[in-house]
Amino acid sequence: MKLLLRWVINAGVLLLLANYLPGIAVTGWYSALIAALVLGLVNALIRPLFILLTLPVNILTLGLFTLVINALLFWFVGTVVQGFLVVGFWPAFWGALVMSIVSWFTSSLLKK
Repeated sequence: MKLLLRWVINAGVLLLLANYLPGIAVTGWYSALIAALVLGLVNALIRPLFILLTLPVNILTLGLFTLVINALLFWFVGTVVQGFLVVGFWPAFWGALVMSIVSWFTSSLLKK
């Protein structure tokens, strides 16, 4: 039940990001749900591999390169999912940052 709630909250955040951040567009709830699902899968499966491969750069930047990895994966999901569009790197960066913060916050709330 918590997983479904987190999924719907992330889809809602994607819809809000599309309304407030220029460069991000979502056509509707269905596209937002699919994008949130693919984004979760990409973050669970591909992101750890990228972090491992870029570990020296991540250590040199004290972990800030992880933000770049998050933005690139967010941008990648925007190219894969129809109905979810991310125009450039900076909208992807800010969108990934907001999504990370909201995901962390909802996970901490749902743990209790």
